Amino acid sequence: MEYPEGGPLIQSEEREDSAPSASTVSHGGGGEGPRPRRQTGKRPAGKSVKTKAKKYKRSRVSRSPQVNYTVQQGEDMLLVISSSTSQYDGSAWTPPRKGAKKRKLTKGKLKTTQVKKKKTARTKSKPENKLCDKEKEEPSLFVGQISADHRWGENVPEEVLIKIFQMVVIHDGAVPFLCRVGRVCRLWHSAASSPVLWHKVTLGHCWIAPGRSQLPKTEQKVKDTINWLAQNRFSLLRDFSLYHWKKNVSYAVDVVAQSCPHLRSLTISNCTGLSASAFNILGLHSRSLQSINLQYSEFQAEGILEYLENHGNQIEQFLFTHGLKNDRLLSAITRGCCPNLVFLEINTMLDSKDCELPVYIQALQMACPKLKTFRMLNVRPLHKTMRTAADSTLGFPLLEELCIATTSFSYMTDKDLWDILFGSTKLRVLDLRGCSRITPSGLAALPCQELECLFWGQYFSSSVALSTPKAGLHMVTQKWCQTLQEFDIANQLFTSEDLEKAMCHLAQAAETDTLRSLNLSGTRITPPALRSVVCKSTTLRYLNLSSCRYLPRGVKRIYRGQEDIRQLLDKLD
Repeated sequence: MEYPEGGPLIQSEEREDSAPSASTVSHGGGGEGPRPRRQTGKRPAGKSVKTKAKKYKRSRVSRSPQVNYTVQQGEDMLLVISSSTSQYDGSAWTPPRKGAKKRKLTKGKLKTTQVKKKKTARTKSKPENKLCDKEKEEPSLFVGQISADHRWGENVPEEVLIKIFQMVVIHDGAVPFLCRVGRVCRLWHSAASSPVLWHKVTLGHCWIAPGRSQLPKTEQKVKDTINWLAQNRFSLLRDFSLYHWKKNVSYAVDVVAQSCPHLRSLTISNCTGLSASAFNILGLHSRSLQSINLQYSEFQAEGILEYLENHGNQIEQFLFTHGLKNDRLLSAITRGCCPNLVFLEINTMLDSKDCELPVYIQALQMACPKLKTFRMLNVRPLHKTMRTAADSTLGFPLLEELCIATTSFSYMTDKDLWDILFGSTKLRVLDLRGCSRITPSGLAALPCQELECLFWGQYFSSSVALSTPKAGLHMVTQKWCQTLQEFDIANQLFTSEDLEKAMCHLAQAAETDTLRSLNLSGTRITPPALRSVVCKSTTLRYLNLSSCRYLPRGVKRIYRGQEDIRQLLDKLD
């Protein structure tokens, strides 16, 4: 049983306070009568005391709170400027009164702790929600936070919510984040529905468990979801990606192509069932499409070939996986179907047995003079020469990145590398992992003078075992010591003397503070040569010394961070 306010506790206090004392009460003409019985707060047995208590109800104010801020949008942020008046003035919210907890009963009696809290709560006055004088004089300027109210999400301006959601979308993507926050309240739903947040969307296969077939009802739900998103969210869509779809791939591409006139990038990865009709619809509706990624997907090669022949001049980025049917795509590119191509990547699976890819480098240089990034990942390019006018080509004059990395052996030689890069003076990144036939003299002869990243590690045991000791690494570090930021020579069998000379060049250029990553795993680096680099490189953040047989025990590991690398010096002494 729970007593209302003003119940037995209040009555017992009144009887105790109003009871007369024995020294002041007299009976009849001053004679001594019987001493009166002292009143106690205990209730007589067998009797019940009925009390009337007034129930106080809090009045609810239905008026809307007064807006005490203004929103101003700058170049990269939203500013919320609060007014000089109190943020609680005119608001329907008041802070909860302290001690206003429900009193609990234990076997018909009130707890003593609750009694003390009740008494102290009556004596204290309500806190006043007023700003200090300094805050009243000048308006406060802050970003994002409106008040300390627990319902701040309902009072934040929609522009601020969109800005916050945009930061999350850039990091985690629009789906499923925007779908979840849109169910919080009406304000959040309105902010999450803004087309500005739906510029980049990635849809994975999340309707059924992997390996199970789709039921007809599930397939219809997938189509309905795609239609609803295209009609209500994708009006400003630019980048669209599908991952691990086995059905409805063509349907999704058709709907997106017809409903998204601003589509620039399309990624179909690890999907099957992309038909030629989908590429025809892309050609009819997606006039702004610039990037196509078809890696690890099964599609009809005839459809994409027809698309490249008719609309290849608008494609700037193209990525696909090497295969017997897909090699015709590279032939179409070398014929000049994509003259404005800037990014070209051809890869294959790590467990693939067929990795040989015929490449007509000279024809490709003439067909794609604007190429800046050229990647051939885990493939073995077979260079074919064409005795035509292509001999007078200028190469790739704008090329900035060349990647020919592989996990197996490579046919790449110094001559082949020169045929690709003889005109690439702006090269910044060179990835030759697995290219064991490349020599230091061949690298030093390249025309690029400001190389920033050189990856030249060997990551397969068979080639390392058959390799003979090399020399001349100091020519590479001497040429690019002023610009190298990342340097990888893992498992390269250079002599200790050659490594010491190479590290000396890097140490002399340490004043430029450019070197950030150094991989010496599996090399014959010695403590004196290593100490010269570590002492002077203040910007080094990554150092790999695993499997270095010439180093003492306890040192052969990976170091991350400047502090961890500095502790290495104590062990090298």
